[in-house]
Amino acid sequence: MPSFGKPADTIVHQQEPLNAEPPRSALAGAPITPLERFYVRNHGPVPAGTESLRVTGLVAQALELSLADLQALPRRELTATLQCAGNRREGLIEVRDIPGEAPWGPGATGTARWAGAALADVLAAAGVDPAARHVGLGGADHADEAVPPQRYDISIPLAKALRPEVLLAWEMNGEPLTPVHGAPLRAVVPGYIGARSVKWLERIELRREPSEGYYQATAYRLLPEDGVPAPGVGIPLGEVALNSDILSPCDGDRLPAGSVELSGYAFAGGDRSVARVEVCADGGHWTAAELLEDQGKWAWRLWRATLDLPAGRHTLLARAWDSAGATQPEHAATVWNPKGYANSAWGRVTVEAD
Repeated sequence: MPSFGKPADTIVHQQEPLNAEPPRSALAGAPITPLERFYVRNHGPVPAGTESLRVTGLVAQALELSLADLQALPRRELTATLQCAGNRREGLIEVRDIPGEAPWGPGATGTARWAGAALADVLAAAGVDPAARHVGLGGADHADEAVPPQRYDISIPLAKALRPEVLLAWEMNGEPLTPVHGAPLRAVVPGYIGARSVKWLERIELRREPSEGYYQATAYRLLPEDGVPAPGVGIPLGEVALNSDILSPCDGDRLPAGSVELSGYAFAGGDRSVARVEVCADGGHWTAAELLEDQGKWAWRLWRATLDLPAGRHTLLARAWDSAGATQPEHAATVWNPKGYANSAWGRVTVEAD
């Protein structure tokens, strides 16, 4: 049985620290991802958390806030999707091996109803110095994998931090955060890769420059094909790239020939929205999928569609379009990179109809 109450069919990529995702079928048909099915991406052991949040740096007044202090601020609720930068990495590994990186499938994403205080309200209480341009976010977790080993620390642009959707959350799907998901307090940065939604949040620092921590300066950067991780090399990952995948049927399923229902998710990232999803079999005619419940621009759109499949082996494909008119690249080979981030290629599964 995997740790922290995750079901037995959870796909565990690493036990300690825990890195795990649900099977794709567990996400199908669930606009809000149940807590036990929400993916876990950890860089170190789950810490005990902290009793206070420190706000320092380029502020008029340094603050130390308890959870009760934060809960006295106006309560904000938001439905938002978090997605790991390595989501769907297995598709990139099929193109070329990526040693040392977990082969995440399409389950390193999930959507929850978050509740907490707006980060902007905390920054207003501290007073932002006009010289500040970035907001550092630090967690209580210690990562031995970092070079050198260190506590988790990243940053987001001040302009994003001041947006009303960025939360300091203590509640997830109507329940207090659990330890594996960041209790007692975590950041939720909608539209950005999950790495920016720091768990076990204990420090905020207003800065002129981005964080110098390993996960900001070296990791979570899109490298060129021949790139080697090093401070400042590559493109820092912020907004999630447009993405979609098929959740049902699963790769390798055997199905009765005839009418087959497909379902999946699409997520635009940034502050864009999903405008259209299309599916096809074997590169044939594209059929528009039905977009299901609209939970707001920070959340994915689940979809469903029906295809008629004759007997035989078929490759089912899905692609999304966003509100900026962008769509996904056809093949994972076109977005392969040495760390296996941001696989935004068409979703595809192979099935046998008989």
